[in-house]
Amino acid sequence: MKRVVSVSLGSAKRDHTVNVEILGQTVEISRRGTDGDLEKALALLQELDGKIDAVGLGGIDVYLVARNRRYPVKDGLKLLHVLKTTPACDGSGLKNTLERQVVDQLFREGVLKRGQRVLLVSAVDRFGMAEALVQNGAEVVFGDLIFALGIPIPIRSLSTVAVLAAIILPVLGRLSFKMLYPTGQKQEKEKTKYGRYYEWAEVIAGDFHYIRRYLPASIAGKVVLTNTTTKQDEAVLRERGARLLVTTTPELAGRSFGTNVMEAVFLALLNKKWEDATPEDYLDLIEKIGLKPSIRVLNSAPKD
Repeated sequence: MKRVVSVSLGSAKRDHTVNVEILGQTVEISRRGTDGDLEKALALLQELDGKIDAVGLGGIDVYLVARNRRYPVKDGLKLLHVLKTTPACDGSGLKNTLERQVVDQLFREGVLKRGQRVLLVSAVDRFGMAEALVQNGAEVVFGDLIFALGIPIPIRSLSTVAVLAAIILPVLGRLSFKMLYPTGQKQEKEKTKYGRYYEWAEVIAGDFHYIRRYLPASIAGKVVLTNTTTKQDEAVLRERGARLLVTTTPELAGRSFGTNVMEAVFLALLNKKWEDATPEDYLDLIEKIGLKPSIRVLNSAPKD
């Protein structure tokens, strides 16, 4: 049996364990939250090192990406480098492969449509998704300045994202990740800002913790494209009127695990370190496993 653990800076209330059969192998997948405590996460990683097959680093990025450049995140690198034996990843490999495929598929099947207004809460966290949305003809607002930095300026082109990333990310990457992303109990706190961007959008896409933190009282008729959702998250989206919930990773035992978890599963199946795994490896496994997005109808479409 393969054992994969996601060590997350998120809330421990979201912890979960499930056994699944993948390509004839049993894989035990667990999530263990550390409530935003970096030192606790470091200690847990040291405890797990060499005892399991792969680790996914959750609630944090090791690298942020814009175009062909990767920008390191100090706290993410610290977590990655504490592991001496067990392979670890942050999910960016699947964001750049699986999520591109998912977006292309959603447009082919008519779930998403050319010209639709999309709010992507962070492009540098999901640059593969960002590029795929633009390439398929969506009208996209990138919320990197809004949701990460609290600067209410929408970005409307990937070129602008890339320029700003080159200026800002080398500095921001040295800061505590808590300043950029909700960790621990902050993931459960809602803020009422930025409702106008949700109202403008027909599709709300990207990291669920950013989406959830600023979710307005009504998102009637909208599509939410994300992952790492629980049944409770689904209930909140249904209550607030979302029409569809699409998760880029499949639902396993009542929840969708994050890309970091699924990428760690891939590393375990490949028996490879993160730096040795290639996009071709991932694409081959995606095809063999038959990974598909999960599409759930939460509310009926509004009548014209």
